[in-house]
Amino acid sequence: MQPLFSSTHSVSGGSSPRWSLPTRIAFRFAFVYFVLYIFLTQMLDSLILLPVIDVPEFGTLWPMRNLIAWTATHVFHHKEALVFTGSGSGDKTFDWVEIFCFLVITTLVVAGWSFLDRERLHYQTLYKWFYLFIRLSLGTTMFSYGFIKMIPLQMPFPYLDRLVEPYGNLSPMGVLWASMGASAAYEIFAGLAENLGAILVFIPRTTTLGALICFADMIQVFVLNMTYDVPAKIYSFHLILMSLILLAPAFSRFTDFFLRNRPAQPPKSFPPFHTPRANHIALLLQLAFMIYLIGLNLYQTQRDWKSYGGGAPRSALYGIWNVNEFAVDGQPRPPLLTDNSRWRRLIFEFPDSASSQTMDDAFVRYTAALDLNRNSLSLTEVDRKEPSAKFTFRRISPNQLLFDGQLGGHSVHMQLQLQDRQKFLLVQRGFHWVQEYPFNR
Repeated sequence: MQPLFSSTHSVSGGSSPRWSLPTRIAFRFAFVYFVLYIFLTQMLDSLILLPVIDVPEFGTLWPMRNLIAWTATHVFHHKEALVFTGSGSGDKTFDWVEIFCFLVITTLVVAGWSFLDRERLHYQTLYKWFYLFIRLSLGTTMFSYGFIKMIPLQMPFPYLDRLVEPYGNLSPMGVLWASMGASAAYEIFAGLAENLGAILVFIPRTTTLGALICFADMIQVFVLNMTYDVPAKIYSFHLILMSLILLAPAFSRFTDFFLRNRPAQPPKSFPPFHTPRANHIALLLQLAFMIYLIGLNLYQTQRDWKSYGGGAPRSALYGIWNVNEFAVDGQPRPPLLTDNSRWRRLIFEFPDSASSQTMDDAFVRYTAALDLNRNSLSLTEVDRKEPSAKFTFRRISPNQLLFDGQLGGHSVHMQLQLQDRQKFLLVQRGFHWVQEYPFNR
């Protein structure tokens, strides 16, 4: 390893390089900021990956949460209550204000550090441990995202309601998720690339190559987040910065090889310990940690695949059911596009959920309680406690259902026809080596 940023002093003999003032200040800033960021955000959960316990985001707890709330109110004049957890977004107001607080805290700490320290601190030793810390943090995070792509879980194949939802109704993020999920092979490839970067980052001799792969992976992810409005822009950008920190010792070698047409010198080694035995043990511990991460990520993603991914149980009424007949209080309701209260489709994917599509193509999501012994179905709109609809049903053929019951305080009768999922072009098109003409529809 070499210093985090290029130094104006060279290494002579076996001594450590003497760092210039800009190098020391840059290191102090990177050290303080990334220690704060990793320990106070969701990244810590990937670094301390436990099979049972979810590590909390300490930035959402006292006192950091209070500081962020105060800053949002008094510095940025934010008047609404902050959403700080449970939303699934990594670009909340809370997150942006948190980054601002990190930068302010880091600036103050670095100013005090620079005033008190006159290079009495052994920077090379601190740098070696910081470099290891960044390696492990980046590698564990890349594993966590790599495995949920390698086992196509992050972007599943479009669900049944996506197949009948108008394309124009999709958000940019919905378009990205559907297109990635429609090509399991590409998603698996992306996951393998992220896992490859993680593995190489964990091995000291291949860290530079691994960081290059992680950098390329995260550039692509960051650009997709920016262009498809995915709320993970802050997180992916920090992974790019962490990749650059690992690549920084090789910048001069890259310059020699690619720009100056000079042979690249091998990197100088700065092992964390003074004895070969201690360094061998440290290497074995890193490799053991990597194997643990691989095994645990495989276990968790396989479990999640069977719980809510492509291997999850399907509803007993699985399918897209077109509502051919719809009568309210005995009065037939024809399928008019202007009748936004008439159901057009009823869709069952998982055992405990369902969704209805009205004539204007809007969707209503429900939790479903299906009793096959009594042939009864209770639907409750998401975020409500009382059932929205109660039906009894009869399957008059494999592809036909009759529903009778209550919906919105009215008596409703429906006849439903199963739509064949395999007839959707997106489902049945598949891959072709030979195409005489482009099939772009």
